Formats: sequence, C-alpha cells, structure tokens
Amino acid sequence: MSELGLKPAIPILFVRDVPASAAFFVDKLGFKVDFLHGERPFYGSVSRGGACLHLRCVQKPNFAELASREISVILATIEVSNVYGLFDEFKENGVEFAQIPTKQEWGGTDFHVRDPDGNAISFVTYG
Repeated sequence: MSELGLKPAIPILFVRDVPASAAFFVDKLGFKVDFLHGERPFYGSVSRGGACLHLRCVQKPNFAELASREISVILATIEVSNVYGLFDEFKENGVEFAQIPTKQEWGGTDFHVRDPDGNAISFVTYG
C-alpha cells in the first residue's frame, strides 16, 4: 500500500479553561499559541517545534483523575532530542514534575509533567 500522506497525530487535552491552559504551556513549557477559538475560547492549539497539542474545554477533565492514580496513563508523548536539557529548562521555569528523567527498560529516557488540569504529558528521548 502506498503512503497516503499521514502526518503526526495531534492529541486533544480536555481542560476546564482553554486560555489558562494555553498560558501554562506558553509560560512554563515554552510553547506558543497557534489559535484560540470562540468569544470565550473553548478550543485552541499550542505548539513548540514540531509538537502540537489541542486544548478542548470540558466541564470536568475526564482523564485527569485516572492519570493522577495510574502512573502509566500518559495523555500525550512528545519526542525530544535532549530530554535532560528540556527538563532543566522546565525546572528553571518552576514546572512541577510527575516523574523526573528516568531511563526506561524499553530504551527511552522520559520525564512527565502535569498541566493545571492534571493531564500527564511525557517528554522522551529514545536510545
């Protein structure tokens, strides 16, 4: 079967307040706002480099409670070239970590952050 032009998937994080969530990604994680949609924004997009996350307003984030109880519930994974350098940058920005950089048996090194709604995001370097 020939390649049909598939591109990277874009995770959609459920959040209570799209502008506040976007501000977290900008101020703490160095992302930029691509767009905020709605008079009171209920949908938006943030990105950094080749990584893009969409933010969708919901009354109560569905997966955040589960993610806080289950360490393996990651809602987005972003591959980076220098996981330790990014960790240091985030640490300087006062980010709270759900997991510090950890060499995994499966070959990657990753760390996890939680956004203000409890969504767990993994940053990983493979190899």
